[in-house]
Amino acid sequence: MIYVVIGFLWLSICLYMILGGADFGAGIVEFFTHKKARHKTEQIMYESIAPVWEANHMWLIIAIVILFVGFPEIYTTLSVYLHIPLVLMLVGIIARGTAFTFRHYDAVKDNWQTLYTQVFYFSSLLTPFFLGLIAAATVSHAINPDADNFLDLYIFSWLNWFGISVGLFTVSICAYLASIFALRETTDRLELNLMIRKSKQTMIFVVVTGILVFFTAHISDIPLLRWVFSKPLGIAATTLATIALGIILYCLKIRKLLPVRVLAGFQMIMILVAATYQHNPDIILLGNGNHLSLVEHVAAPKTISALAWALMLGSFFILPFLFYLMFSFSKLRK
Repeated sequence: MIYVVIGFLWLSICLYMILGGADFGAGIVEFFTHKKARHKTEQIMYESIAPVWEANHMWLIIAIVILFVGFPEIYTTLSVYLHIPLVLMLVGIIARGTAFTFRHYDAVKDNWQTLYTQVFYFSSLLTPFFLGLIAAATVSHAINPDADNFLDLYIFSWLNWFGISVGLFTVSICAYLASIFALRETTDRLELNLMIRKSKQTMIFVVVTGILVFFTAHISDIPLLRWVFSKPLGIAATTLATIALGIILYCLKIRKLLPVRVLAGFQMIMILVAATYQHNPDIILLGNGNHLSLVEHVAAPKTISALAWALMLGSFFILPFLFYLMFSFSKLRK
């Protein structure tokens, strides 16, 4: 049953990065759009994220519940040593959702709309950035429970060059996913050209920040290159992600947009596989030489069994209705 729970944990993180990432990326793409085209970009992005924006954080909640119930030591370590970026990320999620709602559904259109828009932009930008900082901290040996001062325990455990680069990489991935997902929401040639241009720009940002991640990992003595390229699985995942990028560029060239969403999601999966498979099932690599493992640091067997059954039964209710939600919105747009 433990591998069922781990599978659902990985699936929830993956879906949150794909769907939630595209959600955050909508605000990022709009923010970095020229003011003259910003209103049109807003409309396109709104149509793109409408089917899933309220359901996206369900995957984050599932991941947190799995850690809390099934891996309490891992949950405790994250919530104690990374409480600052976690709080900032959660504040960003709340601020973004609130701003999005008032921005679109406020009965009175006045100067407050400008404030809502700015909150939406910056929370869309900062939330995935802090998510990247948290992810980087878990594998960078920066969390050191043996540290004897506040800065080393609670600040430098996540605020470092590698964490910043992973944060920027996460932001660029979110913008890339949003641009790709929005392609099929365009209604005319000018809109399509705008979003294709945005997709290509965000591709460049992903590549540049990805190189930055490897560079900062090298100067921080983090063996990221070895993790990714020392075994066939990492090489295969990286190769497939690169091939998918080439296919996406070809599809954009010939204006065949149906496969691009699937290919972008596939790329995200391959990136997660390449970045995590080497030290799996170790989920947190500590600065004192120890590690926290999804196999070793688990709750009681009965708890894991109950959690696994709850996740399997719950998936029969959640997934069909999620697909029906997407299907309903797609019918409304026709």
